[in-house]
Amino acid sequence: MIRVMLVDDHPLFREGVSARLSMSEDIILVGEAENGRQLLERLDELKPDVVLMDINMPEMNGMDVLEVVAEQNIDTKFIILSMHDDKEYIIPVIRLGAYGYMLKDVSGDEMIKAINVVYKGEKHFSQDVATILAQQDADDNETKLTNREQLILRLISLGYGNKKIAQELNNSVRTVETHKRNITKKLNINTTSGLVRYAIKHGIDK
Repeated sequence: MIRVMLVDDHPLFREGVSARLSMSEDIILVGEAENGRQLLERLDELKPDVVLMDINMPEMNGMDVLEVVAEQNIDTKFIILSMHDDKEYIIPVIRLGAYGYMLKDVSGDEMIKAINVVYKGEKHFSQDVATILAQQDADDNETKLTNREQLILRLISLGYGNKKIAQELNNSVRTVETHKRNITKKLNINTTSGLVRYAIKHGIDK
């Protein structure tokens, strides 16, 4: 049985989630809490495998809980259930170690699926959240490029070959080739056409 704890300051929401979890033969709801402080006080006692938790709660919010969990190396895995679908909420909690993030209008079936997936040590995000994370990954990749690498990528998108780029930047061809290898490695793109598409998509070609 997967031991689950539910943390949310809205009793009606907890009641609805509890009713849905009770329909699963593989899941047992071991406890509920209204805020992060109550959760931490009962964590050792209840020993949940997975916690379903809101972000915005009185006394102690979800982000603060995740920070404490990270500091104390607690094994319990956390899935965020929130009404917030913007990256200002999503990205920080994922970086703090949350294994999943779903919006509160998620179906009961997907919630059960997420619990099972996270229990196995994998991550689960609802479709809207996954789209936001994918865009953030692309943005992160772009910021990893140095100014020189971004300049070279721009010249590649304009159709410049290695020799012409070297002449333009007053570098050796070998240096340009080294920069290009670094760019392809960072972006995980191995073709010139792929690099051009990436540059156009992220406005580096201008």
